[in-house]
Amino acid sequence: MKLIICDRDGTINQDRDDYVKSPEEWVPLPGALEAIARLNQAGWRVVVATNQSGIGRGLYGVAELNAMHAKMNQLLAEAGGRVDAVFFCPHTPQDACDCRKPLPGLFRQIGERFSVDLREVHAVGDTLRDMQAAVAAGCQTHLVRTGKSAEAGSHEGAIGVPSNLPEGTLIHADLAAFAAHLLDGASQN
Repeated sequence: MKLIICDRDGTINQDRDDYVKSPEEWVPLPGALEAIARLNQAGWRVVVATNQSGIGRGLYGVAELNAMHAKMNQLLAEAGGRVDAVFFCPHTPQDACDCRKPLPGLFRQIGERFSVDLREVHAVGDTLRDMQAAVAAGCQTHLVRTGKSAEAGSHEGAIGVPSNLPEGTLIHADLAAFAAHLLDGASQN
């Protein structure tokens, strides 16, 4: 099985400092849905792994989260794509769970559910904690320069790239460039 674990906020949709709390606030990034559709059409399954501490903070509930994902799934279907599952951590950092990125709990749950060797899985996200969780689970790491990484400091002259990325992390401009790299073998940084 060809599987990709994808972060949500800042990778698929616009991130917000005050949290994405409703379907109205869930806005896809340009080209992201089409990138997922392109990956699906090439035989890749896409699963989302997302921290949603807004639930633990009482900013929104599971019903609102489900409504956001219903919107995402509807827009993906219109673009010819799909997400096979969404795994989320509702906890705050104070809850000390193992599913909140940068810990690998969500990734391990995905590996068990889909019966895949996580060393064969590509993980894509916009933050250092996405990369740390992916590396801890054994995944191949891909950082997109959208969301939080678009705001980070520079590294080797590349705007938006954290300086302490795990070794071997590939950097892409966005989800479309990641898809192009995987499918065409050439990254569009």
